[in-house]
Amino acid sequence: MTSTPPAPAPDTRLDTAALVADAVLFEGYVLYPYRASAAKNRMRWQFGVLVPPSWGGDSAEHSAQRTECLMEPRGGASLRVRLRFLHAQRRTVEEQGPDGTHHEVESLELPDRVLSAWDEGVEEQVELTVDVGDLAEEGAELPFARPASEEHEAVIGADGEPVGRLVRRRERIEGVLRLSATELPGPYRVLRLTATVENTSRWRPGEGAAADRAAALPHSLVSAHLILGLTAGSFLSMTDPPEWARTAVAECRNERTWPVLCGEDGAADVVLSSPIILADHPRIAPESPGALYDATEIDEILALRTAALTDQEKREARGTDDRAGAVIDLADSLPPEMLDRLHGAVRGLREITDPAVPPPSEDTPHVPGVAEGTPWWDPGADRSVDPDRDRVLVDGASLGAGSRVLLRPGKRRTDAQDLFLHGRRALVEAVLHDVDGQVHLAVTVDDDPGAELRRVQGRFLYFQPDEVTPLEDA
Repeated sequence: MTSTPPAPAPDTRLDTAALVADAVLFEGYVLYPYRASAAKNRMRWQFGVLVPPSWGGDSAEHSAQRTECLMEPRGGASLRVRLRFLHAQRRTVEEQGPDGTHHEVESLELPDRVLSAWDEGVEEQVELTVDVGDLAEEGAELPFARPASEEHEAVIGADGEPVGRLVRRRERIEGVLRLSATELPGPYRVLRLTATVENTSRWRPGEGAAADRAAALPHSLVSAHLILGLTAGSFLSMTDPPEWARTAVAECRNERTWPVLCGEDGAADVVLSSPIILADHPRIAPESPGALYDATEIDEILALRTAALTDQEKREARGTDDRAGAVIDLADSLPPEMLDRLHGAVRGLREITDPAVPPPSEDTPHVPGVAEGTPWWDPGADRSVDPDRDRVLVDGASLGAGSRVLLRPGKRRTDAQDLFLHGRRALVEAVLHDVDGQVHLAVTVDDDPGAELRRVQGRFLYFQPDEVTPLEDA
């Protein structure tokens, strides 16, 4: 059925998910050094671009994306869907002549900024609420369109008089959102939800320069992603599903998107389907002081490098885009204590001597091999392992530090660099155990001129026992 969406009721859960989704929406929008003239900002819109069908058929990009996930709705549940994307808006710069006429120029110099041509991103949103029961019977279809438009903005010089104008042109785009649900056999009521977003724009490429990707972008859905919310019930994690649902999860088809649980830890009623692979319950680091940053240590590097840009470079960035200008202003105004917060953060670790944790009583059993009062992540916490003295049995031979082996890396879990070492002789430096109980051999390769430096730094090559053949046991 084709649906006409009613005015959606406010849903704070979807609004909370949108805070994380904004990082997806603007990923790659404008990159350091935040100037339109920078080479990395000339190839735009790297993620989630749904191009018109006439362009996608002849390129590596596509006109549609597909999301499938599993949900366990309760009786009378509704599904709320929010499609978000950017509409590329082409901005050109025109200078005003003495006679009041305008002509296009490459850039326009102002005291505080340098204006130049740029493709701006206008946030667009399509919302639909539908009963889950209707999805299982007929499905739902919502066509949408955004019209073409042109806007002019006067540019005022230092003397208060107009010196030019910005011309913003937006092309028409059309699309459709389709939803359906299929009930799966089994002891639990589980539905496979299928949501597809398709660009149905009728634009066709012209000849020559008009046939390039830049001509297709204004007719594209950029950074397209979905936020899905159940009013009653829950979604199943596609990353870490329960054992009984693993087969059904493996049968889901996700094309150019990946759905993850979103919202508070433990909540499962909202899903973010993103063109960037994320983990369940993604978070924006609380230390991050503003938008367009990635993570705490990267924030610190970007903030320092942005603050170090020349005044001319900052003027160009401010004239490129308002969001780029906000990054420049933020980097220039960060106090030292905010920069200190960006210098890394540790979450979820606590020493057992933490005063917030009651001290162990006489009845508290002590774990053998673990030093009392030592945090679990300290190398000295577990005395039951010793990398220098531990040994592992391989093909009947006991291997440990000092043993010599022949490297035979396995194809199923190796990379190209490991494959280059196939058949090389190596010296075992240590036997290591990870938290999952796996054993790893730290080795240095014979004739490696950097072997001694690796020993000093503790930076070895690592192989599992079934990837080596014993040569002799030292």
